[in-house]
Amino acid sequence: MTVVPVTSADLDAAEVSWFSALCSDDYQFLGVPDGALRSSWEHCRDILLEAENQGFRNILCPSSYQVGQDTLSFVAGCAPLTDKINMLAAVRCGEMQPIMLARTIATLDHMLKGRLTINIISSDFPGEVAESAYRYQRSREVVEILRQAWTQDEINYDGQVYQFSGVPTGPATPYQQNGGPLMYFGGYSPAAIELCAQHCDVYLMWPEPKENIKARMTAVNERAAEYGRTLDYGLRVHMIVRDTEAEAKEYAEYLVSKLDDEYGQLIRDRAHDSISLGVAHQAKARELADKFGYVEPHLWTGVGRARSGCGAALVGSADQVLSEIEEYKKMGIRAFIFSGYPHIDECKHFGEKVLPQLKTCSLPHEYGRIPAETPATPLGVGERV
Repeated sequence: MTVVPVTSADLDAAEVSWFSALCSDDYQFLGVPDGALRSSWEHCRDILLEAENQGFRNILCPSSYQVGQDTLSFVAGCAPLTDKINMLAAVRCGEMQPIMLARTIATLDHMLKGRLTINIISSDFPGEVAESAYRYQRSREVVEILRQAWTQDEINYDGQVYQFSGVPTGPATPYQQNGGPLMYFGGYSPAAIELCAQHCDVYLMWPEPKENIKARMTAVNERAAEYGRTLDYGLRVHMIVRDTEAEAKEYAEYLVSKLDDEYGQLIRDRAHDSISLGVAHQAKARELADKFGYVEPHLWTGVGRARSGCGAALVGSADQVLSEIEEYKKMGIRAFIFSGYPHIDECKHFGEKVLPQLKTCSLPHEYGRIPAETPATPLGVGERV
């Protein structure tokens, strides 16, 4: 029995995703820059290709104004290099005029033949410090305009930030049918939960003690129920899996063995989400952890000493990590986004030791978004107008 009602209640599989380090660099030792693991096109591409080779069903392509890869450019570049893995592209709402964003997403969706999912981001831009209420209003309007672009013949919108009238949606019609690409969303503030509950498909969470995750799922479900909706839920967490628990814990200590905590603080502070409520919850988990950094027997908070955002890892043997994942699935988690350092090496560890024991799926397929053949859209085989 899941903690709350979920959209994919009868699904006995989960969407298991990996992560490509587009903008936060990759590390052998956390907090120690490594030129060979920088967020270059080649390295990020190779992470994605390894994830596809290992059998991951999706990959998160994050967004931030740091040295690295622009998300949508990266997704476009990888589209012809892949044929199985979905791509979860982070979209920072307001960064692009929303109708042109809808057109860009439609183009990518056709390039990928429906293998595109969207991670909705609401945060400040470089050089901007905006009120939270404004940022979420802007994000709400972008999401509502995208929905019009993907489900209606015209965009007609009269918002506080954007106003459009009579814009035809042909150029912005995606490959995916029945609502377009799935929207994933993560945010802990009341405004974030409200936006996700009303409009998005998958609510993403960062690692915390399971009781905290259950409480968060309950709060989100209560808001979604007021709109007559259910959601699916996702967990973003790092991975350290080895043949034995002792080896995994030893590697966790190895990762932070050269970390200077002042430099780790600098890494956290320069991220655009560094003052968010979600990041504060990750910091709280570190405070509650034991002297070795474990807030639960296999949930290690040491990663958060050197990065903003997702700040904990599941650490253990293959059987232990598998048991943790199965417990999350019973709670109602239907999407997992894993990562590890270095990302290619840990992708192989997880791909070889744990992934073959998991029944996986693609959520766009489960939601009935992928047509059996090229759709009759202007970008597909439909009439050009």
